[in-house]
Amino acid sequence: MKPLTQYWQSLNFVSMVLFPFSLLFCLLVSARRFFYRLGWLKSNSPRLPVIVVGNIYIGGNGKTPFVIWLAEQLKAAGYKPGIVSRGYGALSEKQTAEQQAEHTWPRQVNQTQDSRLFGDEPLLIQQSTRCPVIIDPARSRAVAKIENETDCDVIISDDGLQHYAMSRFIEINISDAGRLYGNGLCLPAGPLRERQSRLKSVDYIVYNISRGKLPKPVVMEHGREFVMSYEMCALQPLSDNCQAMTLDDFKGKIVHAVAGIGDPGQFFRLLENSGLKLIEHPFADHYQYKEQDLVYEEPYPIIMTEKDAVKCQSFTLTECWYLPIKAKVDSALASNIINQLKTYSI
Repeated sequence: MKPLTQYWQSLNFVSMVLFPFSLLFCLLVSARRFFYRLGWLKSNSPRLPVIVVGNIYIGGNGKTPFVIWLAEQLKAAGYKPGIVSRGYGALSEKQTAEQQAEHTWPRQVNQTQDSRLFGDEPLLIQQSTRCPVIIDPARSRAVAKIENETDCDVIISDDGLQHYAMSRFIEINISDAGRLYGNGLCLPAGPLRERQSRLKSVDYIVYNISRGKLPKPVVMEHGREFVMSYEMCALQPLSDNCQAMTLDDFKGKIVHAVAGIGDPGQFFRLLENSGLKLIEHPFADHYQYKEQDLVYEEPYPIIMTEKDAVKCQSFTLTECWYLPIKAKVDSALASNIINQLKTYSI
């Protein structure tokens, strides 16, 4: 049987069977948000402005490159951003008593410690921005740690659009232009965490056009809707024994393509469009690699995503490269956000 996600782009028999559960999910999500708005459920009251970068479509929309771009824009404007994340895939506190004492929540990402303590996306964000990155399933605790233990003056939340216990000043939704909102249904009949009507209340919608073209019916609304694309950088070696390469260097050649991201196929298509011949190795999102996972009988070069590479730094692999990407976003969005931040008051 096909994975459930294969049924999320259209209305079909499976989505219709699951539709009653989708209605129940929507009801519970809407009620929870309503209770927070009434004050029946309490949100924290941070001293610093919080910018949430999230999505209503579950996973794989391009939040991480955008968060890195946004942090760099804020730094260029003179701000000192800190970043909070759930730390999906990080080792939990359900460990031995000794481990719990040493690695409790919240945790500040430290590149010298075991990568499994933090998760791949927080590691990549910290490595790219050099900003303080704090992970905690309860993001409000991570926010408090940044406020109390750093000199940051603005906080970016990597995901957390639905984490209403964390108050926010600005909300940004990242949408995959190729998939948009699938069949328009909430989980489990469709891919949405909240109904599309939720987008009316966010400050900005950013369409990731690196993953597909926007359909004609979508009209770009000046000042609120923007597009994002990817700029591919030089391939970086996982080992110091190799040198940086370009995709053109591998054009027409066979490579092992490795991706443990929300949509591995998107990475594979990118490599194929650059003229590479692939042996595909898709892994689950946030997969924790063992070196043996990347040892293949065929002695072809390996190319992986940067998100995968941060978990493989200790491996002794040769002939292995990763592909960094950078988000390219209209500078008007950065100006809008910075002007909005100037109006913030506690």
